[in-house]
Amino acid sequence: MAQIRFGTDGWRAIIAEDFTFDNVARVAQAAADYWKGEVRKPGSPVFGRALKIIVGYDRRFLSDRFARITAEVFAGNDYQIILTPEPTPTPSVSFAVKHLNAVGGVMITASHNPPRFNGFKLKSYFGGSSGPEECQAVEKLLPPAPPVITPRPSQIIIQDVRPAHFAAIKRLVNFPLIAKSRLRVAHDALFGVGAGVFETLLAKTNCRVTTLNGKYDVLFGGICPEPLPKNYALGGAQLRRNPHDICLVTDGDSDRIGAMDGRGVPMTNQQVIALLLHHLVRNRGDRGIVTKTFNTTAMVDKMCAAWNLPLTEVGIGFRFIAPELMKPGALFGAEESGSVGFAHHIPERDGLAAGLFLLEMLAMEKLSVNRIYARLEKEFGPHRYRRYDAHYPLEQRAALLARLQANPPARLLRSPLARVDARDGVKLVAADSTWLMLRGSGTEPVLRIYAEAKSEADMQKLLKLGVTLLRP
Repeated sequence: MAQIRFGTDGWRAIIAEDFTFDNVARVAQAAADYWKGEVRKPGSPVFGRALKIIVGYDRRFLSDRFARITAEVFAGNDYQIILTPEPTPTPSVSFAVKHLNAVGGVMITASHNPPRFNGFKLKSYFGGSSGPEECQAVEKLLPPAPPVITPRPSQIIIQDVRPAHFAAIKRLVNFPLIAKSRLRVAHDALFGVGAGVFETLLAKTNCRVTTLNGKYDVLFGGICPEPLPKNYALGGAQLRRNPHDICLVTDGDSDRIGAMDGRGVPMTNQQVIALLLHHLVRNRGDRGIVTKTFNTTAMVDKMCAAWNLPLTEVGIGFRFIAPELMKPGALFGAEESGSVGFAHHIPERDGLAAGLFLLEMLAMEKLSVNRIYARLEKEFGPHRYRRYDAHYPLEQRAALLARLQANPPARLLRSPLARVDARDGVKLVAADSTWLMLRGSGTEPVLRIYAEAKSEADMQKLLKLGVTLLRP
């Protein structure tokens, strides 16, 4: 049987190679055994709870079948299962776990990975991704063979968990203000589960909503359903023909947020993160602790310093942000990939909630998203950020990163190297705050190269330097 390892957010593998019905059943059995043990363990956060679990799935090939098998394994272990009737956003499943008092949840999704992948995400009782300790505990319980499934259909309840989540995120914002704003809203769903969601959220308002790339296509139109500018060509072309005020972009399972301006010009996820923080603090008057992963734009650091906001920097993966969002005084959490989370909500990335906050910002400021961001750059300086994904053999990755940590370049462009951060990959930071980072993907033979500088030209030079560092 395949060796199964959980990465930064769940287990992901190639469909029909390692991601098979048998292996999904094995993981489901391990998760069922783990949570059953937690329910019986005094002192556990779920001690004494009923054995209830939420199971959802995305639009990927066979996701519905994988979800059904997962539900049947849990049912055979005396759980009550709430199974979504159709592809459902990950944050809707996470919200249901918390608010239906479940012991946990499973989301069948590979999020932004290429179409040949699928995945198995664990959600904890608090409504967010399970941490490393829980995932490792599940790994240790993996049976050597798939369980014999005992059909118990009465244990499986088919229920749409989206309406409660949609109602909750509408309460996070001044929804009546958005409703009367007359905004022209486009939403590029990247062929994912978000298709039609903003039409539902903004129904019966005077906003005009257009869904782009909403077709159910398990190949995602030939792209990876990740909110990155390189994937915006189809949506951008449609916006140039039919301009809007903004285009929100969500990934394959709608837990990440990206954006284009109303005419299809891509915005980076770093710009979106900065806009959201600006809106929370300046327009809404919110205060609190901001958490970011250490590969997120340095503009967040400058904004927090200027506004006297505490800033916590954590490792890469939203599982490191979620615990910070549950602490008293939290405000906002963000990571480079477009994953953002908000206090007073679930400790989970939520691309749909983030989209509503962006619409609230436009309704309050009555300015274009470009003008709002231009003001931020005037105040905090230009930040040009890019990520490049290079194919790189998995077996050579550790040696490369060790070599780079031990022998980093003395300078980055015109500035001497100030520090090396090796928490996850290797991040090289220059004295002028310019930085370059190399980090391996958790699921693919890919090495991610990140760069941020004060100009487009310098950022491109940093990326080229990153590519040269890959050579022996």
